[in-house]
Amino acid sequence: MMNTMNSMVQQVVLLVVPVLFSITVHEVCHGYAAFLLGDPTAKNAGRLTLNPIKHIDVVGLLVLFITRMIGWAKPVPVDPRYFRNPRKDMMWVSLAGPASNLVLAVLFALVLKVFGGVLSASYLYPLAYMVQITVMINVGLAIFNLIPIPPLDGSHILEGLLPYDMAAAYSRLIAPYGFIILLVLIFTRVVDYLVFPIIRAIVNILLSM
Repeated sequence: MMNTMNSMVQQVVLLVVPVLFSITVHEVCHGYAAFLLGDPTAKNAGRLTLNPIKHIDVVGLLVLFITRMIGWAKPVPVDPRYFRNPRKDMMWVSLAGPASNLVLAVLFALVLKVFGGVLSASYLYPLAYMVQITVMINVGLAIFNLIPIPPLDGSHILEGLLPYDMAAAYSRLIAPYGFIILLVLIFTRVVDYLVFPIIRAIVNILLSM
């Protein structure tokens, strides 16, 4: 029992850095994309920072620690009134987060490929585990956040792709209940069956490069 508890504690400790790093990059990229498109809101709110405390959403963080695949951070503030084309620009801002996670997943997979021999040494196992879990977490964050349900990034991406009338109807009907729908999908394990296989397939591809 004690060994199991110690193992769980060790795994949680090794998860902390990859999780906080991954959600921080995700949110900073949202904010920086908005800034490049003319919106200084995130910058003015102090959210263009690599300090993870600024980006933590407690529920999303707990879900990420439990599943090691899916979760979310506190959304950066974005004011579409600054954008030249609010719907399209919001789509690009939303896409920046998942895109950054996919880039990180590829980069850390390459680290494993290049330095796998060195990291296989027993005394470097914790570092190897952190690199591997970083790949998994970033793929999970990217794919999960592409689900088109508010407040996830996929909802804004979908709104940017739909014709205006359909996007407005979608937002009006779904947005007020998005978070409830999301929690239902998670706790009824619908996400497990629909999203996890995609995440695992991508992770397996990256780790077998």
